[in-house]
Amino acid sequence: MPQSQQKEEGDVVEIVTTGDRDVVDEGNFSSESAQILIGEIMGCNRDLENIKQNINDVQNKMKNIIDVLGRV
Repeated sequence: MPQSQQKEEGDVVEIVTTGDRDVVDEGNFSSESAQILIGEIMGCNRDLENIKQNINDVQNKMKNIIDVLGRV
């Protein structure tokens, strides 16, 4: 979960952790940091798509069960 640190009044630096290391050092955001964050976003999107598919599969299974019960 991202954490905000107050450096000076009105100046907030985001520290983002992925696993066991900080991606963004205070005041030092690099292209490598951006690539790591983009990779994290892509991984999250993939996870969300898998969750959506699982939900759809469960809903279809429940619908089929309800249809069968309705015929009994």
